[in-house]
Amino acid sequence: MAEPSVTSSNPVRDVCDYELLFDCVHCGLCAEACPTYIVTRCEMDSPRGRIYLMKSLAEGRIELADDAARHLDLCLGCRGCETACPSGVHYGRLIEGARAFVEQEHRRGLVDRVKRGAVSAIFPYPNRLQTLLAPLKLVECLGLRSALRAVMPRTIRDWLDLLPPLEPGSRPLASGTTIAPRADASTVVVHHGCVTQVVANSENLNTERLLAAAGYRVVQIEPTSCCGALDLHSGNAARAGNFARTNVRALKNSGADAIVSAASGCSVAIAEYGELLKDEPEFSEDARAVSSRVRDLSALLLDAPANPKREFRCRVTYHDACHLAHGLGVREAPRKLLASIPGVEIVEMPESDLCCGSAGSYNLTEPAMARELARRKADNIVATNAEYVVLANPGCEFQIAAELRRRGSKIKVVHLADFLAIASQ
Repeated sequence: MAEPSVTSSNPVRDVCDYELLFDCVHCGLCAEACPTYIVTRCEMDSPRGRIYLMKSLAEGRIELADDAARHLDLCLGCRGCETACPSGVHYGRLIEGARAFVEQEHRRGLVDRVKRGAVSAIFPYPNRLQTLLAPLKLVECLGLRSALRAVMPRTIRDWLDLLPPLEPGSRPLASGTTIAPRADASTVVVHHGCVTQVVANSENLNTERLLAAAGYRVVQIEPTSCCGALDLHSGNAARAGNFARTNVRALKNSGADAIVSAASGCSVAIAEYGELLKDEPEFSEDARAVSSRVRDLSALLLDAPANPKREFRCRVTYHDACHLAHGLGVREAPRKLLASIPGVEIVEMPESDLCCGSAGSYNLTEPAMARELARRKADNIVATNAEYVVLANPGCEFQIAAELRRRGSKIKVVHLADFLAIASQ
């Protein structure tokens, strides 16, 4: 591949924020932090290669052919490269812009269009997802999920495998005495997300209960709109903006001092509303204020007055959800919180911050690469001999749990909020 020009020229296509491309110094330190490059060893599947590709598209030196779109599609958007980059390249913004360009300019195959269209039409809307899953809940209550799986086409079967148990009471809820908040107690709102509130709502409820028990005043917003992360990752910037505006209004009106989400991808999306809406005078100031209030559950619980914890003897390993580690820079707080529980032994897994392959809806649209990364993650988990894998993102939970089930593993995959609920019982 020819070396790109070191000076910017005028772009002929609006592929992404063109000037941001020149922050990259092509050192290649990002490559070994990139899950797709680790698997394929293809330069164009590395962040540096994709930046070359974006620049070439923007300058009109290449056309948006199927292979170019494929290299961009294969990116997980995990942002591990941002952590590794010494030059501060805003790769997340670049790939989101490039994804929007691909969606506008590239004609996908029929099967790909159907898959992506289904995700886009259903997942950001809890009522639609709830309606779609209602028959499956009945099938599961009758104990027929395995029989249903056996007669489904492979694509539907793979999607079905990612769903957690749906029967009522399958997840524990935190118990214990709630501390009456002081008059000056900080207020916290938990953004319930779209998919999470349908298939893993215990994570929202436990988050609220844990915060209330720690002395925070928990406030509500109704209804909760999708944060827009799925659309940002898939190139639908217009609808992501609509969701962002709705959430900015609701979160501002809540008056909360802190904003928490059980899904780390949602947390990062909200934390970046200030950037997303920076050119809209009606929303820019409020968006920046909302973004500045995003916090992580573990950090808030560590900041609260220490509460006596029951002993819970178990061996735990912790998986760093991509957007929590690379987007918000939260790594140590969850580990400190787990270590504060008497009896908990934490065992670090290799490559704890390498993407598991979930990446929002990536495991639905790119199942082959997602499965390869799930296998790698499961290998590292099994090697720890842990009883629990704790994490802070429901998508990671579903992805990792599906792979461990395929292996017949008894290792439990649990969201941090649900694990704290288990430990308190």
